[in-house]
Amino acid sequence: TVGVSPTFRSRKQRPREWCPLNSDHQEGVAVEIHPAIARDAVTILTLRHAAEDWLRARGIDQWTPREVPLTVIEKQVLRGEFFVARNSRSAQIIGAVRLIWSDPEIWGESAVRAAYVHGLVIDRSLVGVGLGRDLLTWAARHARDEGAETLRLDCAETNPALRRYYRNFGFSEVGVRDLGRFEVVLFEKFLR
Repeated sequence: TVGVSPTFRSRKQRPREWCPLNSDHQEGVAVEIHPAIARDAVTILTLRHAAEDWLRARGIDQWTPREVPLTVIEKQVLRGEFFVARNSRSAQIIGAVRLIWSDPEIWGESAVRAAYVHGLVIDRSLVGVGLGRDLLTWAARHARDEGAETLRLDCAETNPALRRYYRNFGFSEVGVRDLGRFEVVLFEKFLR
């Protein structure tokens, strides 16, 4: 089972298949989402490093390059927090998302049953085909299925493009949190 609070614990943890993306890239990409396993940690970190480099090259302030070591990702995977998107044909990991059931460091304690998205990364060769959107859609569906009332995430206050992306996906900005080194904007989407 996934390491979640008892309120959200699922009796069965099955991979969820998701439809081919609507794109001309590689005739669409059929993807399955599975809980990450220990050996996936290196690939998750590699995808994150590629995203960090891409952000830095464009002057986008979101993640500090190489701030997250492999040991942190390994622990998060072992706790059942990461899910990986695999190409159905090749089984290659092409994306990952971390889904947790409390986030007191950023959101404080909450009486609302919420799920929190962190560390969403995709293979940079698939940018623009909707993989990020589809991972968020999966996270919202999975969170709702596990009993969450809302899906929450955050991003750097200085990242207007990502803030716009989240608003376009149906998230509302509900606050700002000062983390000392920088501020993050808090986003929330109610799950029906």
